[in-house]
Amino acid sequence: MAPAPARAYAGMPTWYAASAAPAPARPVLEGAHKASVCVVGAGFTGMSVALELAGKGYDVVVVEGERVGWGASGRNGGQLINGYSRGLDVLEARHGPQVARDLGKVALEGAAIIRERVARHGIACDLVDGGLGVALTARQMRGLEHEASVWADHGHGAITVLDRAGLRDHVRSDRYVGGILDPLRGHFHPLNFLLGEAAAFEAMGGRLFEHSPVERIDESSDHPRVVTARGEVSADFLVICGNAYLGDALPRLSSRIMPVSSQIVTTPPLGDLAEKLLPSNVCVEDANYILDYFRRTADGRLLYGGGIVYGGQDPVSVDAKIRPGLRKTFPELADVPFDFAWSGTFAMTLSRMPEVGRLNPRVFFSHGDSGHGVTTTQLLGRLLAEAVAGQHERFDVFARLPHLPFPGGQALRAPLSTLGSLWYTLRDRLGI
Repeated sequence: MAPAPARAYAGMPTWYAASAAPAPARPVLEGAHKASVCVVGAGFTGMSVALELAGKGYDVVVVEGERVGWGASGRNGGQLINGYSRGLDVLEARHGPQVARDLGKVALEGAAIIRERVARHGIACDLVDGGLGVALTARQMRGLEHEASVWADHGHGAITVLDRAGLRDHVRSDRYVGGILDPLRGHFHPLNFLLGEAAAFEAMGGRLFEHSPVERIDESSDHPRVVTARGEVSADFLVICGNAYLGDALPRLSSRIMPVSSQIVTTPPLGDLAEKLLPSNVCVEDANYILDYFRRTADGRLLYGGGIVYGGQDPVSVDAKIRPGLRKTFPELADVPFDFAWSGTFAMTLSRMPEVGRLNPRVFFSHGDSGHGVTTTQLLGRLLAEAVAGQHERFDVFARLPHLPFPGGQALRAPLSTLGSLWYTLRDRLGI
């Protein structure tokens, strides 16, 4: 008998879990299994590559330590922000014009993949088009204008620059001096999107196991193995997408990233006030180094996020992390209660670019989207699938990017990063 659908994920205290679509509880991995491809992790990257490969006719097994979307993929702000955690101009200065052109060619593909899959598979995830980047100072506004110009140089000329008056058609806050409106941004319910992908994957014959944390990975043979407490998978190819949740299963990967937690709250449904504060229903993120981001939900709440903790620990109080920024943005909500407050942990690299590569010709990995992963993971899932199928050109654009370990190793990466963030936060406050 099939397990009964579960409407909420027990132990996951998020608005997304409470409003999740019904989803079956998948089986635990037991016994020995074989597959063409084994994917570790059922988050954004893992489900993206699994769905791509299933669509190509591969026999794919996905092994997930908790449930689909349990980690950052099912807990994030739900904003589709195009590009990477570093601008294309910064990447050109680091790596040269050809690398920037190659990265620019695919920078819009991640959001396009989301829209394509929502339409193809009929995924109900409250997808809304349009997003704002907003500036708190004149210096930040010049930066956003430059960002729009760089995007235009790479073929995306639809971004509109807004002054303070124009911005009020979209966000009613006196905190901002202007912004840029990008119609190719957007927002959605990330957990419901993932659950829709998982259902589509299984409809194609894919096998998905939950509550099966990986304890050991044998990458050395012609048929790499993934071993859990109660089972194992032997495959022709292995794709590792554990990101900040990989644990100690493969230390030489997990040591190259730093877990970072971000915090999110949702208010109760606000009725007409939600539409008054965000009349065009676009999502918003500010231009601070440690930024705030917010949007309306489909049931009329305000979802507001921000704050980070290097090292990935949950803060003592999510409320204390988020409320000061919320009060400055919307004084009308200064004392509003929060129905939900949670943290999610993402993985950051020293370069702030995703680290993608091969451990050997049969083992691929991707991690470290550095807080910019909603769209990038969709793209990288497709490129990983291409690489498994023997098409390496686009994959290698990312695989060739240089990456260095954090100075001071695992012991000092969090405190040193905190010191750096304090400097940039001071610059934001001083407007320099």
